[in-house]
Amino acid sequence: MRYPDIAEGKFIDRPNRFVAHVEINGHPETVHVKNTGRCRELLLPGSRVILNHSDNPNRKTAYDLVAVYKESLGLVNIDSQAPNQVTKEWLSAQGFDVIHPEYTYGNSRMDFYMERMKAAQNTSERYLLEVKGCTLEKEGIGYFPDAPTLRGVKHLHELIKAAGEGYRAMLAFVISMPKVTKVLPNVETHPEFGEALTEAKAAGVQILELPCKVTEDGLEIRSDAQIR
Repeated sequence: MRYPDIAEGKFIDRPNRFVAHVEINGHPETVHVKNTGRCRELLLPGSRVILNHSDNPNRKTAYDLVAVYKESLGLVNIDSQAPNQVTKEWLSAQGFDVIHPEYTYGNSRMDFYMERMKAAQNTSERYLLEVKGCTLEKEGIGYFPDAPTLRGVKHLHELIKAAGEGYRAMLAFVISMPKVTKVLPNVETHPEFGEALTEAKAAGVQILELPCKVTEDGLEIRSDAQIR
């Protein structure tokens, strides 16, 4: 995925989850933050940030804050919509016959439903995939979540159920930062998510760790990532 019109700025502060103050070309500007998570270790005063300019004249803010440079790590994409977009692009190259985003299963809406034909048996294998973007890094390792996520726990329980019903159930961590290839549950922040993830692995849910190539104007899952 690519951002069509990017700009660079300097982070000032974040008065609430949705907006931040950023200095652009020497002038303070109120911008939309495309991530409602905490991002406390990323959005620090003086940090260099990347913004995407919107051409919508009806918006209250002219820019979206989509990425930030973290010292010793590099550029981190914090756009919460990006992981699903790049996953859809990546799935299109994985040999699936059917890809349905936003698929209703049980009491949840899962990010993707896929099918792949098994030629030998003349049947289709069914997949359910839930996507989580990872932007929290500690000592070279990614952690999820950066804030408690009841929705994430619910999705894991749905994937456990799906695995028991014959689906290839998968949870994908899209790692939206460089130099990081491994993700662990952030049990300090949300121990219930860690417990649910352990249960999911035991039930046969496949955990995918998808490192990304991060640039100022885009994000893409690395070409060596694949479903085994």
